[in-house]
Amino acid sequence: MTTYDLVGIGNAVVDVISQSDDAFLDRMGIQKGIMQLVEQDRGEELYAAMENRWQAPGGSVANTVAGAGALGLKTGFIGRVRDDELGAFYAEGMAKDGTAFVNAPVTGGALPTSRSMIFVSPDGERSMNTYLGISSEVGPDDVDEAVAGGAKLLFLEGYLYDKDKGKEAFTKAARACRDAGGMAGISLSDPFCVDRHRADFRKLVQELDFVIGNEEEWLSLYESDDLGTVVEKAVSEVGLMVCTRSGHDVLLARGDEEVVVPVTPITPVDTTGAGDQFAAGFLYGLATGASLETAGKMGCIAAAEVISHYGARPEADVMALFKEAGLV
Repeated sequence: MTTYDLVGIGNAVVDVISQSDDAFLDRMGIQKGIMQLVEQDRGEELYAAMENRWQAPGGSVANTVAGAGALGLKTGFIGRVRDDELGAFYAEGMAKDGTAFVNAPVTGGALPTSRSMIFVSPDGERSMNTYLGISSEVGPDDVDEAVAGGAKLLFLEGYLYDKDKGKEAFTKAARACRDAGGMAGISLSDPFCVDRHRADFRKLVQELDFVIGNEEEWLSLYESDDLGTVVEKAVSEVGLMVCTRSGHDVLLARGDEEVVVPVTPITPVDTTGAGDQFAAGFLYGLATGASLETAGKMGCIAAAEVISHYGARPEADVMALFKEAGLV
């Protein structure tokens, strides 16, 4: 059986990125700074309106897995693309980045490969408009138990909870991983996702080993506006809580251990992928036995690197940055 340091399961989405100003966003009816799901017609309209666009394999957890793979972990990704032009681009791109894309493109699928139109504003904010396409059909049949069971760490994407088949895929993958002695965790994905699935997520986080989210997502999960109260509740329910805070200290809590990792704010060029690459650095630390503090610092360094340029995946040698910081 093939073994992996980290396996992700989530939406396989081609990121299509272009620069835009606030006037363009207003004219196109795009809500700034959030991820919106769009239908196929709207997706085609936005795609046609993009100037100087470029594309890359994406999807939140896929970005995390690719980032961890670039750091040297053996990684795999469970996702779904069609055998169309974007699907071939996605599968080849993941393999090129060193991550095993374990599911072959679907032949003759009714839905096309998913894509997210990302408009980056001059202040670095990204406005994401995602047409889920075939990736939203990920289900238990796409989960190879040998792959999930061979994972030291399994990372689940909260967005998949939008469909029952996605929930079933989660359950199957997490059970296979944990039954084999691995650790399974989830990204809360975004506060709107948490709002949609709060009851399910509240049950799920108690069954998993680690949960990564930002402050807004954690506040939404526990329906509170006080982070201290949320941390107290989370510690009683979650094996390992990780809370990022957009330019502020990162909080990590596991049982009686609570760690605060300071962040040095920088002016972002493009915030796309900040949370994804924080997770990549953090999970690298977790997989290699680093302390919570060191793993948190690794996450912060990886996030700082990715917001210093356009795109959701690292361009610099993040391991060299870890060494420079004395973390490895």
